Amino acid sequence: MVLVSNADTLRQLHRDHFSNYNQQEQAAVELIGLLNQLNNNQDVQVSLFGEALATNSTSRILAVHQNTASRTQDGQPLTVADTLNAVKEIAQNSDLTAARIDVGQLINADKDVSAAISDALQSDNSDSANAPSDVVLYGFGRIGRILTRLLLSQAASEKGLQLKAIVVRPGKDGDIAKRASLLERDSIHGTFAGSVSIDDDNNGMVINGRFVQIIYANDPSEIDYTAYGIDDALIIDNTGIWKDEAGLGKHLQAKGVKKVLLTAPAQGNIKNVVFGVNSDTIGEDTIVSAASCTTNAITPTLKVLNDKYGIENGHVETIHSFTNDQNLIDNYHKSDRRGRSAVLNMVITSTGAAKAVGKALPELNGKLTGNAIRVPTPNVSLAILNLNLKSAPESVDALNSYLRDIANSSQWQSQIAYSDSTEAVSTDFVGTEQVGIIDAQATIVTDNHATVYIWYDNEVGYSTQVLRIATQMAGIRYLNIA
Repeated sequence: MVLVSNADTLRQLHRDHFSNYNQQEQAAVELIGLLNQLNNNQDVQVSLFGEALATNSTSRILAVHQNTASRTQDGQPLTVADTLNAVKEIAQNSDLTAARIDVGQLINADKDVSAAISDALQSDNSDSANAPSDVVLYGFGRIGRILTRLLLSQAASEKGLQLKAIVVRPGKDGDIAKRASLLERDSIHGTFAGSVSIDDDNNGMVINGRFVQIIYANDPSEIDYTAYGIDDALIIDNTGIWKDEAGLGKHLQAKGVKKVLLTAPAQGNIKNVVFGVNSDTIGEDTIVSAASCTTNAITPTLKVLNDKYGIENGHVETIHSFTNDQNLIDNYHKSDRRGRSAVLNMVITSTGAAKAVGKALPELNGKLTGNAIRVPTPNVSLAILNLNLKSAPESVDALNSYLRDIANSSQWQSQIAYSDSTEAVSTDFVGTEQVGIIDAQATIVTDNHATVYIWYDNEVGYSTQVLRIATQMAGIRYLNIA
């Protein structure tokens, strides 16, 4: 009798879990439809604690909600039904345009969604409509393809950043097919969640229903973008070939170009910008650098640590995945040590990230040293901050508590994440869109000395920062409600 009773109980348990999951799935389907309508019709983007809600995957919607437990006041994950109800309220406000709304923050703070929107609209005096802005990717390597995925993975919209073309060096027959395949299939990030096809007649690709022109050129200045229907474009140069004003200025000589964004540290007087830290200095600059992946990963955390405790000095050690500029097997290389096999060796090399922090955060200029060790992993890196602080944290728990609050704040949640898992390893952070993830289990505090470990997807995390700068440079502005 006991066995039968247990069997009946388990059957009911299975039914209950299935019913609950099925209800969540149905709510996710309805939610995706509303998210697409808001994005297409009103240029309204909805996030959950800083993470954009997928508009093409119910499973991702469910996963994002399940992972909110560490961010809520009661320690329970938000339900899809909670979010759906909030988004229904948003959809009822037809006056709302060009806005980004974090429903996670609103629900967690028990705020009335309609009232929050009304208050935000009353305090906003700007023209909230965003015109479309043409974007051209100059180069189609690792960062170029990640940027393409990010730009075209969300629901189609005629507003905001519009990827119109990709510029590459002249290739052989079948070049576009090969590049389309590399976009569609990625050994690290998996298969692209969408459709990619080739338009041979027009020399381009159709990605999630949007035509992207492929332009062949050896020099930026030789292109007439207006001949392809592209005007006032923002060029995102991810080739790394030109890093100074003379080289990057060639883009501005081309017809149809308005501004240039470099996805590498710049030389000379070009500003190296970390979004959220010194992005307010961009102004009307026509050439801007998004600095490096490591500089972006560490600078936000360094800023909040300096704000709270003050940083006397320190050292940054970067454990960095190997990159394409290293050799697979031992061979000649112009740089020291990088000629040795990247897949067989840990390779000590230099990094300018620590020095670059001082450009984005002048109060730390000259206070940090840095080195890097390239290791045999293809993606996700780790920065170790060894810092002498002016004010000593009370304990490891006190420092971690501060960093957790920062990661959960509306100001930093899109850039800084927080991990407290004892089992976390590098591959767990592949695809993480926050630029830096604090590993709380590794934090060390001894008197006024603190060691903080920061994971980062050096491809995806960095690319999200690039697009934030691109949005600002393009003059696209969103009313933020949280």
